Amino acid sequence: MPDQLRSSPPAPTPSGFSVVHVARLVRAAVPPVHPGGLPVVAGVALTAGLVRVLSGRGATAGVLATVATAAFFRSPRRVVAARPGTVLAAADGTVATVADVIPPPELDLPREPAPRVSVFLSVLDVHVQRIPADGRVLAVEYRPGSFLSADLDKASEDNERNALLLETTGGARVGVVQIAGLLARRIVCDVRAGQEVGAGETYGIIRFGSRVDTYLPPGSRVRVAVGQRTIGGETVLAELLRAG
Repeated sequence: MPDQLRSSPPAPTPSGFSVVHVARLVRAAVPPVHPGGLPVVAGVALTAGLVRVLSGRGATAGVLATVATAAFFRSPRRVVAARPGTVLAAADGTVATVADVIPPPELDLPREPAPRVSVFLSVLDVHVQRIPADGRVLAVEYRPGSFLSADLDKASEDNERNALLLETTGGARVGVVQIAGLLARRIVCDVRAGQEVGAGETYGIIRFGSRVDTYLPPGSRVRVAVGQRTIGGETVLAELLRAG
């Protein structure tokens, strides 16, 4: 039998295509879920499964609800390009207010007006919070409170919140306050006093609609405006006043 008629091995898989390769592409495109959201996602999935078993219906709705919940708690990877003397946005969202105000007492900052940038997070935004600059955590202080709509200015004072005081590598002190919103009932903070942290690191999450206030040293040059969208760990929120 001529050589060309003999059986030949299967044609090689097209270059760049394989199940493993596709799995890697999907993994890169789909952000991981923040650990603080895993119990909620598991609870939704379990409830959906029970409804399906007991009623024989709701499979599609259950899958969609689980996927939507997982998407809410997504923690996408970010490319951090922090420069010395800058403060990055601690959260994704929309700048709600930029004003000079007296910081809350739990931050233990000077009782004088200082720039505050408030970022409002809708239910569609990424809800993890990120460290705004390289430095060391000086204090973490939780305060119980109300659950007013996070887009109200008085939410900064009345709502449940968690304050983090950070000393940057340049010696400046920056405060970041996670504020619960109308639907939020849980603030998660994964850092503690004395911990060394890096700009862009994920340090916490607020479940559902919320707000994050960043308090800057007096004289800082704010680089965002009301209505602007911010990306946590990437958008430059402000430039700090240079010493001397």
